Amino acid sequence: MPKVLEFKLPDLGEGLTEAEIVRWLVAVGDVVAVDQPVVEVETAKAMVEVPCPYGGVVTARFGEEGTELPVGAPLLTVAVGPVHEEDATEEAESSEYSGNVLVGYGTAAATTRRRSRVRPTTPAAVPAAPPAPLKTAGPVPVISPLVRRLAREHGLDLRELRGSGPEGLILRADVESAMRTPAPAPATPASAPAGERIALKRIRGAVADKLSRSRTEIPDATCWVDADATELMAARAAMNAAGGPKVSVLALLARICTAALARFPELNSTVDLAAREIVRLPEVHLGFAAQTERGLVVPVVRDAHTRNVDSLGAELARLTEAARTGTLTPAQLTGGTFTLNNYGVFGVDGSTPIINHPEAAMLGVGRIIPKPWVYEGELAVRQVVQLSLTFDHRVCDGGTAGGFLRYVADCVEHPAVLLRTL
Repeated sequence: MPKVLEFKLPDLGEGLTEAEIVRWLVAVGDVVAVDQPVVEVETAKAMVEVPCPYGGVVTARFGEEGTELPVGAPLLTVAVGPVHEEDATEEAESSEYSGNVLVGYGTAAATTRRRSRVRPTTPAAVPAAPPAPLKTAGPVPVISPLVRRLAREHGLDLRELRGSGPEGLILRADVESAMRTPAPAPATPASAPAGERIALKRIRGAVADKLSRSRTEIPDATCWVDADATELMAARAAMNAAGGPKVSVLALLARICTAALARFPELNSTVDLAAREIVRLPEVHLGFAAQTERGLVVPVVRDAHTRNVDSLGAELARLTEAARTGTLTPAQLTGGTFTLNNYGVFGVDGSTPIINHPEAAMLGVGRIIPKPWVYEGELAVRQVVQLSLTFDHRVCDGGTAGGFLRYVADCVEHPAVLLRTL
């Protein structure tokens, strides 16, 4: 007799409490192997394929595609144990528990196996899907099953009905009367707009929460400067003409950021409110803003301070592609210590960036375009860019922030300055 085990939506890490089912990867009756991905879910941070720690036969799935489930809610049940004789060998290998902790985006060494459909040895081993529960906020007095079923079928909340029977018992007549009474329309404030309403959830909701928290908790200030990027663009063209991987402007700016943070470590820090301490961080994990079809995401380049321009460029390209395809993991979207925001790709010159909480600063970069500029005492047309730094005024004063931004501008105007830190 197979043993039926329940697999619940695991803790996906980083404070995530819910996820939406995007696509089922298995069906009822499929044979699954230990650590085989069984469902694709979308969290506030990423699309995640969730592996099942059991091997056996899928006997039930809970939730249709598009359903949002809290962490700990049942995902599916798996019958582990003997099945039909022809599948006994395969099941003997897979009917076990992986023991891996499902935090993040799956377990290690996931096994892929051809899906096959079998039936358990006895019908009793496949539990029927449980009936939809009544929508009640607490215990309901003893009511006949017929009345309960009638209320369930018509979406009625028995807690909201007044019973006409002895001691307030709800009778069938009470349910039928409620069925004939139209439900009151929800009250809408007179000032509420009648336009389209879009729920703040998943990525959009997570962004809204983080930005609101940033504005609420961080006393930020912004400084900016225009810089002549003509020599930086010429240096990039020379690098690319020399062969090898193409060098992007973003990779050069990332390298400039890590050099600047080495000189001004105050901006690579966070504030511990509980301890009333500023925590200066030893590693630079550089986040960069990336716009995708699913919204704004901030992938993180780990240990950016140890990378040269080529290494930064390769990692930026890899994470950007993962962002576009929706395959970034929660681990790749968290843990940043400083963020680089190149909003110039949207054709704008400047902005006042909002700090990516709990970081202490963000560098914003506008578009690089030809502008009149005084160069060596004469008016000339040069490639000009506006740089903006928003910083947490608790971790440093304006002198430090201005020094950081001026160093970045100097590296943009005279890339040879970077030679001292290479």
